[in-house]
Amino acid sequence: MPKPDDFALPSLPRIKLSIDRERSDHAPRNAYLTIRRLELRAQFPDGTVTEPFFYDTVMRKALDAVVVAPHFRDESGTRKVLLRSALRPPVAFRPRQLWPVPERETLGGLWEFPAGLVEPNERSEEGLRRCAARELYEETGAEIAPEAMLALGPSTFPCPGIIGERHFYFHAEIDPAALVPPVEDGSVLERQASLVTVTLEDALALVRAGEIEDSKTEIALRRLAELAP
Repeated sequence: MPKPDDFALPSLPRIKLSIDRERSDHAPRNAYLTIRRLELRAQFPDGTVTEPFFYDTVMRKALDAVVVAPHFRDESGTRKVLLRSALRPPVAFRPRQLWPVPERETLGGLWEFPAGLVEPNERSEEGLRRCAARELYEETGAEIAPEAMLALGPSTFPCPGIIGERHFYFHAEIDPAALVPPVEDGSVLERQASLVTVTLEDALALVRAGEIEDSKTEIALRRLAELAP
């Protein structure tokens, strides 16, 4: 599908990842992700119980995440959104021999809405808003009070076949003139990210064109369009 005629996203930052060492067989105890290797049975409504079968699931200490759609209206009244570049190692290291179609040179870089993990002290409705405000400030430099974070529809399971993570969606109106340099969270993957403002209409066109590939961002954009065209 062609890109929108009147807008193109800037180039993603040219950050390249490389693998120093493969440590899959001896992951440390404090690893970011762990694998639960389960032996399960299923019981059907007629009372039949199946033979045992094996299933691997992924666990993470901070399981759930918030997704924040920052937006504002410009002088003409047009709704705009603020996107951030993200570097995603699992995407960057998609094995070439498994590709069903050719991939772009910037594989691993995505345009996304700010998002982040829910910490243990944020596991409540109020805590989720604090988390959303924290992540928005860390990743974009937009300072918003937690109570100004508005729910953007129900939570979703982004990858239920391997992890029970929920995404909780929020939106907030920001003042682009009040943005400060993002403080980030100390992660290498957050360094030297780019921020870009796009009209909501153009962002949706970029989704349709395959330029915005992040699914949580697409969900939030479509929900925001329903609320604030």
